[in-house]
Amino acid sequence: MPELPDVEVYRERLEALLVGARLAQVRVASPFVVRTFEPPLSSVHGRTLRAVRRLGKRVVFALDGDLFLVVHLMIAGRFHWKREEGAKVPAKVGLLAFDFAGRGTLLLTEASGKKRASLHLVTAEAALKDFDRGGLEVLGAPLDAFRGALLRESHTLKRALTDPRLFSGIGNAYSDEILHRARLSPMKLTRSLTDAELERLYHATRETLGTWTERLLEEVGDGFPEKVTAFREEMAVHGRFRQPCPDCGAPVQRIVYAENEANYCARCQTEGRLLSDRSLARLLKDDWPRTLEELEERRATRVTSGS
Repeated sequence: MPELPDVEVYRERLEALLVGARLAQVRVASPFVVRTFEPPLSSVHGRTLRAVRRLGKRVVFALDGDLFLVVHLMIAGRFHWKREEGAKVPAKVGLLAFDFAGRGTLLLTEASGKKRASLHLVTAEAALKDFDRGGLEVLGAPLDAFRGALLRESHTLKRALTDPRLFSGIGNAYSDEILHRARLSPMKLTRSLTDAELERLYHATRETLGTWTERLLEEVGDGFPEKVTAFREEMAVHGRFRQPCPDCGAPVQRIVYAENEANYCARCQTEGRLLSDRSLARLLKDDWPRTLEELEERRATRVTSGS
């Protein structure tokens, strides 16, 4: 799912390309994506785009007449910019197209059979509150506000960072990177943090999100982000299971739970202890290795024995 850095890059490039342009029409290829019916989608035709905003992981197109198009990309939704107006909507993955007079076409696609991406059309600024989960915008927040959000409820750090009611725009990928930079276990409880650890996490969160946003903007330049992904070579731990940690060289570990996962470096984040993956722990029982060294020893033994 596109997270804060990715959505912010979308926002900045869409704003640069389209603010001031007239939205000639919206062509819907997959009706399910439109989740509101009043006012009708046709009411945006001919309206001028005044601003593009980010609301958590959503992109908001503010049009004159106090109309707002709210797009949630979910996991597999992506924007694509075509310089020709009236560009064809892709047959299998295409959801809809925004045709901007004299500028081009913005396509919305979703490479998933579950079709979770959504478009809402609402009137008046106040209606946007229904889409605001209330999470803190960390890049503009002081340490005290971060502390208040983090300690509001007792959760693991991984869950707290990815809870949109607590923090805005952070998901599975960047929470892994934040916790690695902070040298903290994803399973450590929020209320067990020392003051020093909490401050370290605050700075790691701001630095990770800020650095990645700047990096992605620099990569795109005057173009458009066509390869938005949660897995990037330059990441330290996310999506890098069993690959070497860039800081210490130890193999990156992973635990899987529900539909999510946490990637971490045992040497950098958990003092060499392996976090228990529930499914593997049930399978292996007493054979589950407790430390990184024990895991490496077992792997070496398997290689030697040829098993």
